[in-house]
Amino acid sequence: MTGERASPQAEGRSARLISWAPLAWLLLFFALPFVIVLKISFSRQRDGQPPYEPVLDPSGGLSNLIDEARKFSLESYSSLLSDSLYLESYLSSILIAGAATILALLIAYPVAYAMARAPRRWQPLLVILAIAPFWTSFLIRIYAWTMILKDEGLLNHALMSVGIIAAPIQIYATHWAVLIGIVYSYLPFMILPIYNALEKQDRTLIEAALDLGATRLRAFFCVTLPLSLRGVIAGCLLVFIPAVGEFVIPDLLGSSDTLMIGRTLWDEFASARNWPGAAALAVVMLVLLVIPIGYYQRMQSAGDRP
Repeated sequence: MTGERASPQAEGRSARLISWAPLAWLLLFFALPFVIVLKISFSRQRDGQPPYEPVLDPSGGLSNLIDEARKFSLESYSSLLSDSLYLESYLSSILIAGAATILALLIAYPVAYAMARAPRRWQPLLVILAIAPFWTSFLIRIYAWTMILKDEGLLNHALMSVGIIAAPIQIYATHWAVLIGIVYSYLPFMILPIYNALEKQDRTLIEAALDLGATRLRAFFCVTLPLSLRGVIAGCLLVFIPAVGEFVIPDLLGSSDTLMIGRTLWDEFASARNWPGAAALAVVMLVLLVIPIGYYQRMQSAGDRP
C-alpha cells in the first residue's frame, strides 16, 4: 500500500514553515536582544535598579510614545568619541584580532591542504582531530594555557631543561599570550572552511596547469590558492569576528594593559554599572562587524551570478 502524495499547496506550506523556522530563531535570539540593547544605549545612567532611565516604556500607551521618544539620549555615544579609552580599546581589539587571524591563516592553510590531499579514507579522521579541542570546555582549555605559559609553567620548564634558555621568558600576561590563546581557540574555524574549499577542487585543473608547463609552486598560486579564496575569507571572518569581542582569553592570559573591547564592555557593565555606555559599546562593535560580513555576502552573491 502506497501513501498518497501531498498536494503542491501542502508542500508549499511545509517549505515555508521550514524556511520560517531559522528566521524565527534569529528574530527571537538575535534581533529581539539587539533591540533591547539598542534601547538601553539611548538611556541615561542613574543610581538605582535598573541602573538606567527606561525609555519607550509601553505602559503609557501609544499616546505617550512621543513623550517617551524625547527621553532618548546620545550621551553614551558621545562619550565613545570623547573618551580615548574606548577608541584605544577598539583599535587594540582590531589589531590583536587581525594579528591572530593572520597567524591562524598561516597555520591553518597548510593543515587544511594536507587534510584535503590525504587519502579519502583518512580525511574523516583528520576532520575529527581538527575539531577534537571542542570536546573540552573552552574555559578549561584557556586555564590549561595559563599553566603552560606562566614563568614556572611547562613551556619555560621544557625550554630550560634542554638548555635553549637560561631563565624563564615572560610570555604569560602579555599580548603574545593573548594571541596564542586566540589562535589556539579559533584555529578549527579557520581549518574547516579552507579544507572544504580545497577538498571540492577539481584536481585535473592542477594536472592541466602542469601539462602547460607550470611548476607545482606556480600551479598552486595560479590555481589552488585562487579557487580556495572563498574558504580563506570565510575562515578569516569566523576567526576575526569573535576574536574582536573576546573577553575570557584577554582576561585570563593578558595583563591589565591588554585593552580589548570585550574587557572594556564588561568593566562598564559590571564595575562601573554604566549599562547605557556598555550597550553603546556593543552596538557600535556590532555595526563595525556587520561591514565585513556584508562585504563577504555581496562578494558571494556576485560570484554566484552566471
